[in-house]
Amino acid sequence: MSEHNLPPAVADTLQRGLADMGLAAALAPPLLRYLALLHRWNQTYNLTAVRDPQEMVTRHLLDSLAMQPHVADGTLADLGTGPGLPGIPLAIACPGLQVTLVESNGKKARFMREAVRQLQLGNARVAESRAEALDEPGQYDQITARAMDTLEGIVRVGGHLLRPGGVLLAMKGIHPHDEIAALPAGWRVREVVPLRVPGLSGERHLVTITGP
Repeated sequence: MSEHNLPPAVADTLQRGLADMGLAAALAPPLLRYLALLHRWNQTYNLTAVRDPQEMVTRHLLDSLAMQPHVADGTLADLGTGPGLPGIPLAIACPGLQVTLVESNGKKARFMREAVRQLQLGNARVAESRAEALDEPGQYDQITARAMDTLEGIVRVGGHLLRPGGVLLAMKGIHPHDEIAALPAGWRVREVVPLRVPGLSGERHLVTITGP
C-alpha cells in the first residue's frame, strides 16, 4: 500500500491517465488524497456504487477531468455533485475556478466539507441544497451536472443560477439528440464534443448549452 493507503497500481493508473490527457503530473497527489478519503468514507457511508479504487480512477477522476479543457476560469456550480464529481477534481485542476458543490444528501455534503478541508481547497465550497432551492440566481458563469438528469431537467432545476451569457456544461454518454430536441425555448446548443477518457469504454460527450 502507498502513503494514501491505496494500492500502488492506483497511483500508476492515475499518472498514466493524466499524462495521456495532457494534464500535469502535479495533480496526482491531491487527486489521490481525495480518492483515498472517498474510498475510506465509502466503506461506511455508501457515497458511490463504485467501490474498487482502480475503477474509481477511471470512472470518477479521469472521467471528471475529461471536461477540464472546456471549463473556463470564473464561477461554476456543480449540481447534484454526489461526493464531489466532477467538482472536486475540477477545483484541483483549475485554481482559477470557484466551484460550488451543490448536493442535498447530508452524508455526501459532510464528506465533501471534510474533503475540502483536508485538501485545503480554497476555491471550493459546499452548498447543502437541492439545485432548484439554491437562492443564488445569476451568480454563475457555468453550471455542470455529470449524471443528474436530462438536459431539460438540468435547465429546469439549475438554469436560474446562470448569469446572462453563462453556459451549461453537461456530461453525457451517447450523443443526446432527443434530449437536445426537448430543450426549453431559448436554450441553444453551442457545441457537442466527444470526450476521450483513458481506460473507459463507451461514448462520452460534453454538451455546451447557452441560456436565453
